[in-house]
Amino acid sequence: MQLANLASRLTTNHPIGKRLKQARLAAGWSQAQLVILAGIDPSVASARINQYERQRHQPAFEVVRRLARVLKKPAPYFYATDEALAELIELYGRLNASDRAAVLAVARKRDTE
Repeated sequence: MQLANLASRLTTNHPIGKRLKQARLAAGWSQAQLVILAGIDPSVASARINQYERQRHQPAFEVVRRLARVLKKPAPYFYATDEALAELIELYGRLNASDRAAVLAVARKRDTE
């Protein structure tokens, strides 16, 4: 099982790397700045972020959550394979609770029509 877990984290075609790099650059941070802000061990983290961004490795979900929190993006944003869905997730993440409820109500209503 451990080998299967490792194989699933080695990737070349996953949106996390692309979205991570876009979000980091949009924030104006270097890889080193991002890892420090995310509280990841800086002695290894810069190399890891580089591998994530180059899509050599896929980070564990908890790492994505920490990076997402610092980058002010919802964690699912980093996993979206469709650009429109990624944008929708990002926009939804910025909404307050009542606006989220309104968006869900509209979506649910359209789903039943």
